[in-house]
Amino acid sequence: MTDTRATEIAAPEIAVRLFAGAAAEFGADDATVRARTVGELVQALTAGASPEAARVIGRSSLLVDGVACTDHDRALGRGTRVDVLPPFAGG
Repeated sequence: MTDTRATEIAAPEIAVRLFAGAAAEFGADDATVRARTVGELVQALTAGASPEAARVIGRSSLLVDGVACTDHDRALGRGTRVDVLPPFAGG
C-alpha cells in the first residue's frame, strides 16, 4: 500500500555569519540553521536565545548572499549565506 500523506521537505542548512554585538551575544561568529525563509531563520536564531540576543537579532540588518533583505517571506535555498549586522554606533 502506498503512503499518500504529504511528505515535508527538510529545510536547507543555511550558513549564518554574526557580526559585532550579534556575535558577542551568541558567543560565536557563525552558525548553521535549517530554514526555508528569512523569517524561519530569525525564529531559529532566537529560539532559546537570551532576551538580549533575541533583541539584537530583531534590530539587526540581514544580508542574504550580500544583498540587504527585509522580506521575512524570502525563500532560502541550499548554499545561501545570511549575514547578521547589528546596529552600529547606537543606530
